[in-house]
Amino acid sequence: MAQDPIPTGRIAAIRGAVVDVGFSGGSLPAVDDALSAARPGGGTVLLEVQAQLDGSTVRAIALQGTAGLRRGLEVAPLGGPLEVPVGAAVLGRLLDVAGTPGDRLGPLPADVPRRPIHRAPPPIHAAGGTAELFRTGIKVIDLLTPLAHGGKAAMFGGAGVGKTVLVMELIHAMVAGYDGISIFSGVGERSREGHEMLLDMTRAGVLDRTVLVYGQMNEPPGARWRVPMSALAIAEHFRDEEGRNVLLLMDNVFRFVQAGAEVSGLLGRLPSRVGYQPTLASEVAQLQERIASSGGASVTAIEAVYVPADDFTDPAVTAIAGHADSMVVLSRAMAADGMYPAVDPIASSSVLLDPLVLGEEHVAVAAEVRRAIEHYRELQDVISLLGLEELGAEDRRLVERARRLQRFLTQPFTVTEAFTGIAGRSVDLADTVAGCRAILDGEADGWSEESLYMVGTFEEARAREEAAGKAETAA
Repeated sequence: MAQDPIPTGRIAAIRGAVVDVGFSGGSLPAVDDALSAARPGGGTVLLEVQAQLDGSTVRAIALQGTAGLRRGLEVAPLGGPLEVPVGAAVLGRLLDVAGTPGDRLGPLPADVPRRPIHRAPPPIHAAGGTAELFRTGIKVIDLLTPLAHGGKAAMFGGAGVGKTVLVMELIHAMVAGYDGISIFSGVGERSREGHEMLLDMTRAGVLDRTVLVYGQMNEPPGARWRVPMSALAIAEHFRDEEGRNVLLLMDNVFRFVQAGAEVSGLLGRLPSRVGYQPTLASEVAQLQERIASSGGASVTAIEAVYVPADDFTDPAVTAIAGHADSMVVLSRAMAADGMYPAVDPIASSSVLLDPLVLGEEHVAVAAEVRRAIEHYRELQDVISLLGLEELGAEDRRLVERARRLQRFLTQPFTVTEAFTGIAGRSVDLADTVAGCRAILDGEADGWSEESLYMVGTFEEARAREEAAGKAETAA
């Protein structure tokens, strides 16, 4: 039996981004349904229902600026959740939370298909699992925290340790060899970052296989809160309807949680731990559980996560970490030492680091690299107080190899080429494993540490060492 359409309502109250709407017909729009409020000077403001206050009033959060709205204005229910444009028409476009283009390339076609932003995740029996490696060409990630097709990789780090640069490099590293669709979701991004991303994609010639979806810092919390859902709706269309693999890049998932906390406060909910919304765990789960493989195609997510005050016990950080298959932890101490990418080899982890998936040699080398670096860290206080000379011969040899491994796992990035003057390198996984094995076996014991810093393969480091030796001999 079809439900009667809900009649239009009227704005009863406005408090910033919170709008109360009264309906007189007896039936109310459901929670998460979209409403459209008409502005007096033309245009509309999208709202999303968050609560039914009584038999005739709903409380909604604005997804766009509420300037110009006033009590008594007409509000039309849209008959369900907000729908965003999907399909081939959105490729190469920059969209906002509602799917409106923001790139001056004109409006989307009138017949573009649309998909609701709220949707249940695929059932467990339909979600396909895969153990296929997602190769990035970044040594430290491929060796120690390998990413999986259809998996979720989260990059955790405080302010200024290189999360966005790492995500940008992953885009550069993978667009050439990746034949699927890339969707970039900018959550609480600066306008400058969005503009730079658009220019970079255009220069790289990959914009025609990419969709950019932004909810910027200057937009209301509702827009920043819902923009990942809009990006997911587009990703799910390519996965389910077109059978395409999708790479979903999100920067920054913490700002999604932050926007949810702002919305929760505006709606008058009591805060939970550390001031976060009481619905933190379920909101993160609603987003993360939709990222899955289904029907032979996959959505692979790479997410940057800001860690407030470098506190990895923050409730938002732990809630997001619980859903990640690969955790790439960025270290401020390593960044301060110039070890870029500043990936902490001890704190980072991946469920894929298994001999049955990657082979015995890869896992053995990764374990030995971790062990050597961990041993070096244990001895750092002793070295600082007494000096390297006071260590035993075995410890000294292990420390020297660990320092060389740390330097070998650094890598020049394509996206930083303009600042460093060093051409970016992409390294094959076999070369990374072979290089680390050579260092562990002592092949680089007599080398200068500088020869291994910011290089690609071990052979490149060998050539640099030999060139330095010849220059010294000539001098």
